Amino acid sequence: MEYAATSQLMTGIAGNVAVDIRNFESILRLYKPKVFRFLLASLREKDIAETLTQDCFFKAYQARERFREECSIETWLMQIAVNLVRDYSRNRRLQFWRRTQLAAKPVENLRDWFSDNRHSPEATALLKEKIQEVWSAADMLPERQRTVFLLRFVEDMDLLEIAAATGMKEGTVKTHLFRALQSVRERTGVEK
Repeated sequence: MEYAATSQLMTGIAGNVAVDIRNFESILRLYKPKVFRFLLASLREKDIAETLTQDCFFKAYQARERFREECSIETWLMQIAVNLVRDYSRNRRLQFWRRTQLAAKPVENLRDWFSDNRHSPEATALLKEKIQEVWSAADMLPERQRTVFLLRFVEDMDLLEIAAATGMKEGTVKTHLFRALQSVRERTGVEK
């Protein structure tokens, strides 16, 4: 039943660019978790990720009549989210406060939001260490490499979707992903 509703929603949007509020609410329910996960993985600050998620959907709602259907709604929303991360990262005033905040307290553990109770405490501790190593390595990547890495491995987007979301060519996405993987592997000691 939900598949039919989703299919009908997508058909309704494709056929009518001016989305009414009921359809936009469905879009919000459908894509909000994905946008939030990307923003959380990119910024690693829950409050800011929540705020930027709201901003993303507010901007999408305001621009809904200008949606040109050149890409999927998901890709369109991820484009907005990527731009919000860029804008946030470039704002020097916020970066100062972010560095101050990070120095004052340790970064919250993302594992708490994605917990899995099937592992033993020892396995969970090892997994936690490995995840922290990957996050630390990803944090050290240049902005474009980090964005491509997160879209690929956190959001499981394919290369064409990443290219559309970031405005890069597919070859550029491949290059950034290759370099990001190489860098993360070197920093975490993982073999190819």
